[in-house]
Amino acid sequence: MSAFFATCPKGLEYLLRDELAALGAEDVREALAGVHFAGSLETAYRACLWSRLASRVLMPLAEFDAATDEALYAGVQSIDWSQHLAAHGTLAVDAVTAQSRLTHSQFIAQRVKDAVVDQFRQREGSRPGVDTDEPDVRLNLRLRRDRATLSLDLSGSPLHRRGWRELQGEAPLKENLAAAMLLRARWPEIYAEGGALLDPMCGSGTLLVEGAWMAADVAPGLHREYYGFLGWARHDIALWRRLLEEARQRAEAGLRSLRACFFGSDADPRMVQTAKRNAQEAGVAGFLTLDRHDATHVSPPPGYARGLVITNPPYGERLGDRAELPRLYRALGEALRERFAGWRAAVLAGDAELGHAMPLRAEKKYTLYNGALETQLLVFELHARSEAPREARPLSEGAQMLRNRLEKNLRHLRKRLAREGIHCWRAYDQDLPEYAAAIDVYARVDGEPWLHVQEYRAPAEIPAETARQRLREIVRVAGEVFGVPRERIALKTRERGKGGSKYGQLDQRGEFIEVEEGGLRFLVNLTDYLDTGLFLDHRLVRQKLRGLAEGRRFLNLFAYTATASVYAAAGGARDTTSVDLSGTYLDWASRNLSLNGFAGSQHRLVQADAMAFLKQDRERYGLIYVDPPTFSNSKRAEDFDVQRDHAALLLACAEHLAQDGVIVFSNNFRRFKLDREALDERFSIEDWSTASIPFDFARRADIHGCWLLRFHPQASPWMESVNHVRKQAKR
Repeated sequence: MSAFFATCPKGLEYLLRDELAALGAEDVREALAGVHFAGSLETAYRACLWSRLASRVLMPLAEFDAATDEALYAGVQSIDWSQHLAAHGTLAVDAVTAQSRLTHSQFIAQRVKDAVVDQFRQREGSRPGVDTDEPDVRLNLRLRRDRATLSLDLSGSPLHRRGWRELQGEAPLKENLAAAMLLRARWPEIYAEGGALLDPMCGSGTLLVEGAWMAADVAPGLHREYYGFLGWARHDIALWRRLLEEARQRAEAGLRSLRACFFGSDADPRMVQTAKRNAQEAGVAGFLTLDRHDATHVSPPPGYARGLVITNPPYGERLGDRAELPRLYRALGEALRERFAGWRAAVLAGDAELGHAMPLRAEKKYTLYNGALETQLLVFELHARSEAPREARPLSEGAQMLRNRLEKNLRHLRKRLAREGIHCWRAYDQDLPEYAAAIDVYARVDGEPWLHVQEYRAPAEIPAETARQRLREIVRVAGEVFGVPRERIALKTRERGKGGSKYGQLDQRGEFIEVEEGGLRFLVNLTDYLDTGLFLDHRLVRQKLRGLAEGRRFLNLFAYTATASVYAAAGGARDTTSVDLSGTYLDWASRNLSLNGFAGSQHRLVQADAMAFLKQDRERYGLIYVDPPTFSNSKRAEDFDVQRDHAALLLACAEHLAQDGVIVFSNNFRRFKLDREALDERFSIEDWSTASIPFDFARRADIHGCWLLRFHPQASPWMESVNHVRKQAKR
């Protein structure tokens, strides 16, 4: 089992994760602009051959500190290069650097090359040559924060180069981005249902060819003649030939059964001819119908009541006059609305303004990157237009009061939210007793708002139907005030049953949205779990941790999704250790760290019970964050009650705290009382609870407590206190 890393354009990480898992990869977890995975050499070969989304597949060879030229050279020379390359072979080196003392990528690449060829010259008296186009071995060196990762590039050249594109237009769409568009628009599902694929601005035909190959089960790398492993000394020729033969047989079978359901057009006759030649090279020309006409005159092909219209219109940065583009998008949207009822549509818009020019409401929006350009993929379900819009029922008197309160809250908070750059916040918290819910706003990084509505337990004397009606009014009014459609409102409802009120069955969509807080990015899930992955009331606590973290080692107990670890890393922590019992949350934590560029051995994730970890760990930390649940009865750990067990937990943390260190302790048990009698002898304690409550949680000043604990200058031995507290707990 070996470790690998597949790179991809930003925005494709989650799709690539699922694709690699389907190809047999293990331990799959996304990072920023790529995905880590593990597997055999066959797994890596399959990724090179079958991934429609990856840009490159890298096999890490070594990781080492490289703060200086000499350290970089020595780290590269520590590898036995005769295991990878012949003395008469050729090599090339790609290098990138960020936040490191070595800042010149070309110099870094040169020093890596020097270290390799010098080793051969010293051992054998001859040295490999350099070939920047198709070397026997291509190396990839990534240097971040003076830490180098040196990898073998198994792909050799970008995997989006499928081998069929002979000609391209002025603004070509990369094949892996085209594949991502098709997957986000659910093209495989539409094809299986008998639908057609239509691109009214097809350019060189990329979306149509990718769609045909996807439907026909053609491996995207089947036509490529060069891979980075073909000249590698450890290349398994027999294995590769077997995989190629399997791919050829699957392609032949798929093309035999492929339907001629692909339609494209373009206003430029040269592009139509280019698309035809590219389709011939790809072996799918007989399945495509290509015509010349303007996109606004597009109509469904005869015989297809269902299908996908997908296109990549101009953005202004690449073609055409930017001022004229909203008119084009508007006309395209009108054509889709008028003529394509029952179809799905997907449009890659250059920005939100162009997307808003379309007279359609997007069902889904995805941020994708076309090169360095951030774009929006808008996905629409095209329904038949009703003869007359339904008139909304008038609001009840109570619902109108709720509307007035939400509008007042929004006016009151808007300027401060903008001034402080806050995008995720609490808008309402049972301000009116009759409307018992909390409403949180989560704005995606592209600015699109989502709402999270969490119902509180209604008093027993309130009839169930009345409570349900009020909840419906909350959802309606909140959506209208914040301009959020129902599909972007996540609702958590309480049900009455044995044992009292509890939250009902949650959705299982697996849908994450990316949000920003404090200049950092996090993934939240509004539907699948009771909590979203980002505790909004702990915003100031996270900021405090960032301010305390510089130069310290950071330990995060009950780490959940490791948002605190991300803040600590951003604050300059030397390293972070995040401990949680849940593998699901640790996977989420890994994604949050990677999303912000914090990966590698400096950021450790440990699946363990917190108390068990403290008993086994031998490290000391300058900053420890402890945010336990109110209680836990997990089968994999001892029962935990925060009121009963917090003193023993904090004194156990003392064993791992540096002499000048700080413990930040918080919890959300509203009747919690800190056991100062057990802790005062060891710690100097600062109650930071009031200062830690954000302004948008002012109505819930008791929502959590927070304390900062530091050693007394003349503290007594900690072990006596620990043993005393443990004995008291057992009684």
